[in-house]
Amino acid sequence: MDISSLIGLILGIVMVIVSILINGDWEMSAITAFADGPSIMLVIGGTFASTFIGQSIGTFMKAMKAVKMVFFVPKFDPADTIEKIVNLSNLARREGVLALEESASTMDDPFLKKGIMLVVDGADPELVRSVLETEMVYMENRHRDIRGVWDMVNGLAPAWGMVGTMVALVLMMASLDDIDALANNMALAMITTFYGALLANFFAMPISKKLAMYDAEELLLKEVQIEGMLSIQNGENPRIIEEKLKAFLAPSLRKSAEESGGGGGE
Repeated sequence: MDISSLIGLILGIVMVIVSILINGDWEMSAITAFADGPSIMLVIGGTFASTFIGQSIGTFMKAMKAVKMVFFVPKFDPADTIEKIVNLSNLARREGVLALEESASTMDDPFLKKGIMLVVDGADPELVRSVLETEMVYMENRHRDIRGVWDMVNGLAPAWGMVGTMVALVLMMASLDDIDALANNMALAMITTFYGALLANFFAMPISKKLAMYDAEELLLKEVQIEGMLSIQNGENPRIIEEKLKAFLAPSLRKSAEESGGGGGE
């Protein structure tokens, strides 16, 4: 569970509710004044309807499923990856590169497994890099498409809030002789803008930013894997490989890699 996402969600909801209550003299009617079904339907429904037009249904559904990543952190462990690569380099040094095939067959990471098998098959180092970097590019493209759904929601939600405001203003102008209807439509005009801003800034933008952060972490991990596999193929010393790969990491993560006992050479 990503504690920061959970804290942010709870804190945001609490701050909105408390601020409404404070301005409403702690009357619960202040909360109900912000609950308007037609406004919610117009802003949320309109925003996602426009998103459907601009995206394929498959990408849209993947974007919805990706929301769980905001709360349940994907496991990207560079320290563990470096330890595995150093262990593989030790194995290749003792028994030869062909000995890596058996280890590759038990790996859960398909990217690392593919790279090791390319090395075992004797592929040219430039070909190994090209194949794996191409896979990285297409992975990033897929992830960017998913983030694009939330970026689109972020851009469309305020616009649909303004559409709701214009609808309410038209109704307000048509009821100038009815004070009660005039007040209700004026409130509706503000509420739709509120919903649009909330959907964009409290949900869509943070989701996109969190997914982008995880994408960057995954790309870094794959860069470490590529460099490690090419170093194994070049027959470099395991200790040198370990130090080279730790250079990709932030100082705090380097310390974690050292404490994990990755390696060292023979």
